[in-house]
Amino acid sequence: MLAYPPKMARASPLLLRLVRPALFLAAAAAALWTLWLPDVKPLGRRAPATTAYIELRKRQAAAKGRRLDLRWNWVASDKISENLKQAVVTAEDDEFWRHDGVDWSAVRAAYERDWKEGRLAAGGSTITMQLARNLFLSPSKNPLRKAKEILIARRLERELGKRRILELYLNVAEWGEGVFGCEAAARAYFGKPCADLTPEEAVAMAVVLPNPRRWDPSKRGAYVERNSRRIIERMTPPDAPAVQSGSTTVNSSTGSIPGENGRKPLTLE
Repeated sequence: MLAYPPKMARASPLLLRLVRPALFLAAAAAALWTLWLPDVKPLGRRAPATTAYIELRKRQAAAKGRRLDLRWNWVASDKISENLKQAVVTAEDDEFWRHDGVDWSAVRAAYERDWKEGRLAAGGSTITMQLARNLFLSPSKNPLRKAKEILIARRLERELGKRRILELYLNVAEWGEGVFGCEAAARAYFGKPCADLTPEEAVAMAVVLPNPRRWDPSKRGAYVERNSRRIIERMTPPDAPAVQSGSTTVNSSTGSIPGENGRKPLTLE
């Protein structure tokens, strides 16, 4: 005789009535969320007209009865100091050239730290994720915003590529009260175009990015000095002979801060 498989137990009508709507709502939410993701392709050809952070600061200023004194000057990548590019990558995201928009090990470490401390503090955001947040989201710290940030970052990586992402980030990053982008920041703090930043100035600008509304890169206080030394040490191979030039350690034979992983070194100007 043929052996038939045993009949599977049927789910109760009550269970089905509870599960089916939940599954439908979850699928609908996922679909809407995916459709919500912004179209980032135009960013490959032109600069954004504004950013979510700029609009947020305008609203915050208006709530206080004043107008935001916005300083924002867009510059092409070849007008951005190589010193600043390397310093920012080293300070903010030293895996930038290797990850796909998300450094999963950093995200995991950040969430483990947040869980341990019982608060949302560390975020583990890459430069690409920070660009997504600056352009489209907000500074709020919550899991939903983080998920959106990750999805947009992956889309930015697919559509734009690393060099354009770095150019965009350096042009839209907040660098102080009403100061957005590296060109406006260089002129506000050092009275010069971004292209002319020295290694010391570039590193100082990079180290204030975690809290640019609090720290001033032109003031060589304890925070800027301590973190500048830390970033310079990370950019300098341990076996490189070095001498002191002002407050910055440089290679004694080349007059530069050696780059890491094959990147161009910071050159003293």
